[in-house]
Amino acid sequence: MKRVLITGYKASELGIFSLKHPGIPIIKKAIKKRLIALMDEGLEWVVVSGQWGVELWAAEAVLDLRGGAYPELKLAIVTPFLEQEEKWSDDKKNSYNSVMERANYVNSVTKTKYEGPWQFKERDKFLLRNSDGIILVYDEDTEGSPKFMKQQAAQIAANHAYPIITINAYDLQNIAEDEQGDQSGDLAGDFDFADAGNPTDFEEI
Repeated sequence: MKRVLITGYKASELGIFSLKHPGIPIIKKAIKKRLIALMDEGLEWVVVSGQWGVELWAAEAVLDLRGGAYPELKLAIVTPFLEQEEKWSDDKKNSYNSVMERANYVNSVTKTKYEGPWQFKERDKFLLRNSDGIILVYDEDTEGSPKFMKQQAAQIAANHAYPIITINAYDLQNIAEDEQGDQSGDLAGDFDFADAGNPTDFEEI
């Protein structure tokens, strides 16, 4: 697997509304753990669409690894449309732009600004077609936007070699406990996976 796609919940689905939420480093560490294992097997590229939430944190995790012991790891950001960050807060825009500037490859599936939900469908098809497997931050017990990508990935995996690697609430809790010990409290519980219910076909702008 040379190219892995990473996606998962939007920040709002996890009840995360602050850039300083203690859950973000836990998610990033879980992603790094999976990526390091995959690099030992030949991983070269990580692909995300840059949505606010797991995907942007995954991009930051890649950049952390690239700036440390894994300078050969590359980051591709393929957005569904131009200027997807247009309506974000300034803090989010700053984080997003910082990641975009350091990515090895940046492109957009559609060469216009937001026009309609069809652009998210085109994004999903493109990302799945141009990756060799997927890492999903997703908990089966709590549906949310990643459900649809997982369904599409499963359809591909039924006919081709396309690994689906899942990071769930249990994995995050284990990392939280490893990081801060029993005194840390239920950090993964702070993600509030229950907020990820009521899935919709497409992400909100």
